[in-house]
Amino acid sequence: MAFAYTPGLRVAELTEITKQRRLPLKGEVTVEKGASVDADTVVAKTDLPGNVKMLNIAKIIGLPPGDIPELMLVDEGDAIEEKQPLAQSKGLFGLFKNTVRSPIEGIFESFNEVTGQAVLREPPIPVEVDGYVAGEVTGILEDEGVEVTTTGTFIQGIFGIGGETRGDLEVVVDDPARELTADLLDESHRGKVIVGGSYVTRETLERAVELGINAIVVGGFDDKDLKEFLGYDLGVAITGHEDKGITLVLTEGFGRMEMAHATFELFGKRQGMLASVNGATQIRAGVMRPEVVIPVSGAEEKKGSGDHEAGAMDIGSEIRVIRAPFFGRLGKVTELPPELQELDSEARVRVLGVRFEDGEEATVPRANVELIEK
Repeated sequence: MAFAYTPGLRVAELTEITKQRRLPLKGEVTVEKGASVDADTVVAKTDLPGNVKMLNIAKIIGLPPGDIPELMLVDEGDAIEEKQPLAQSKGLFGLFKNTVRSPIEGIFESFNEVTGQAVLREPPIPVEVDGYVAGEVTGILEDEGVEVTTTGTFIQGIFGIGGETRGDLEVVVDDPARELTADLLDESHRGKVIVGGSYVTRETLERAVELGINAIVVGGFDDKDLKEFLGYDLGVAITGHEDKGITLVLTEGFGRMEMAHATFELFGKRQGMLASVNGATQIRAGVMRPEVVIPVSGAEEKKGSGDHEAGAMDIGSEIRVIRAPFFGRLGKVTELPPELQELDSEARVRVLGVRFEDGEEATVPRANVELIEK
């Protein structure tokens, strides 16, 4: 049988998932290998250096920089309070003294006798990394973080915005072809991960933000609405850092696109369970996909031997086309001819045959599809 490899989106009902939880710089790991953690358990922490504030003491006092050290009231490395005196001139006959006060709370780091500038640093910024998913600590990354392993449902999307969040999963439509509209959302959905059907508008997404919904998972979204929602054109940047009060995951693509039935049914099976969601996406080098992870506690079933190798594609594999003219359409592989074939552009590439869900058949370049892994 023909056999090929292609990038793919994973949709797995029950699989083993390992997530690395790293600090942005070295710090302290707060759990041990083998420990059980929840999604909100702090597994590592550190302090980021505070912001720097420059203060020209010589200019404020009105003296040459070399005369300032003998007027200083604090030493380098001292903790300082906001409005605390840092330096004071001798004045005239002990009167009319000019006092320089700190504009911030923090540390007096240094004074430059050439420029007259003092370096003040705000208090360090504490940073904590949580477990993201409930599971077991299976690895320690010394001074950096941990690896957390869980068994559960893993669903990748094709595009997303917003960072990590979590909440109880609730499917609010009864059909994967149905649009997620604002009237389906209410105060009871605050803090939850909401699954819709084929589409969501910018207005509905903004309503979800007002209601305090943590994440929305739907089939499609309009690229024009995305620009208006963000307030800028996303371009080719890595997503995941958007601060819009919600995380959005698209399982199919841009436009009104019915969510794959298997994906929709899988969400239905996990109704009410805690889901961890990350909208971070990178399409180009170092591909990163948005994801929904739903740990299944006490699961006895493990990933079976029938699961195919990641990226392996053969006859009958389910795929999604990711480029025009069939962008977003789902189908099954019908043939994998080994020889190169010439396209209209005169380029010679490997292709595959696909039968779409409506019965239409086509031949497309293998580079134009993603494998839907289950």
